[in-house]
Amino acid sequence: MLKILTIIGARPQIIKAAALSRAIRESFGDRIQELLLHTGQHYDQNMSEVFFEQLQIPRPDYNLNVGSGSHGKQTATMISGIEEVLIKEKPDYLVVYGDTNSTLAGAIAASKIHIPIAHIEAGLRSFNKSMPEEVNRIMCDHASTLLFSPTPAGIKNLEREGFNTLSTKPYTNDNPGVFHCGDVMFDNSLHFASIADQQSNILEEQGLKGERYILSTIHRDNNTDQPERLGAIFEAICAVVAQHNLDVALPLHPRTAKLMQKNLSKALYQQVIKNKKIKLLPPVSFLDMISLEKNAQLIMTDSGGVQKEAYYFKKPCIIMRPETEWVEIVEQGAGRLVDADTQRIIEAVNYFLNEAPPTFPQIFGDGKAAEFICSTLLENRQS
Repeated sequence: MLKILTIIGARPQIIKAAALSRAIRESFGDRIQELLLHTGQHYDQNMSEVFFEQLQIPRPDYNLNVGSGSHGKQTATMISGIEEVLIKEKPDYLVVYGDTNSTLAGAIAASKIHIPIAHIEAGLRSFNKSMPEEVNRIMCDHASTLLFSPTPAGIKNLEREGFNTLSTKPYTNDNPGVFHCGDVMFDNSLHFASIADQQSNILEEQGLKGERYILSTIHRDNNTDQPERLGAIFEAICAVVAQHNLDVALPLHPRTAKLMQKNLSKALYQQVIKNKKIKLLPPVSFLDMISLEKNAQLIMTDSGGVQKEAYYFKKPCIIMRPETEWVEIVEQGAGRLVDADTQRIIEAVNYFLNEAPPTFPQIFGDGKAAEFICSTLLENRQS
């Protein structure tokens, strides 16, 4: 029996882990034992706990309850806690997702005591090392034994950094295996889309009509923490609402909700909260988010995950960042990079609302990424 320890901590990782846990439960339960360690990086009920219920993820075997804090303090606390569990459980692989502090902490802890690391979403690059996530993903990739990239662009990024993408086993962190597996979030979107149709009532609750609203999310600290950037985004939202008479559904990340009043001018803040067409929502469940994405006319976001989900559901995406890890979306014409620039955001909205809709070729795999990952882990057991 192959034993893996999966690290989760932030909302996107919890969702991604659902795909792997589901594949193990349905097809590999007699060959793979999965233990879950939740770092507690996200501690809000709606940002974490509810996902275990909706996504049918097993309850974590360990919870570090780290909570918020500075990058250094949070990561250090995680390393210590993860190391204790690794020593106790002695898994064949540590499985980490994406680019959060939980990912970095897991990679450091496992590499120091020579436990092989499998990194899901390897090879993604924004080419902006001022982003903590960029540093996390690079360091994790270079400590991993198995690297699972969702796209060919990720494979090319690893090759540019000196990885031998044609390496053969036995794989080690000095000779890692590099695999193009597709995206586990595409697996999830296919699986949960019909469930969301049946169980989510968020459109009715918020008075939203399908294809007559824009979905927006804002959570990255370089947008929320800088008054000029946050102000520019909300000025664009107000202008779009006025120009097109569309609702904007905006599920608020706790960071955004906390900083809006502080970092927006008093006049703009009042304009936003008093505008009935701007729906300021608390963090929504995963199924509600799928429903909002599937039924929006277009999506405005600074989230990497939401960019992809927009593509899965064939929605144009306005990316409120200067760069993206998901370059394929922009290359296909399905997304536009606009940064936190009021005029560019407005122009991109006008373009997607007035021009012929873009095409959405299938570039994120066949919906069976998790099964491929499980098979590859089994084929490359280290002991």
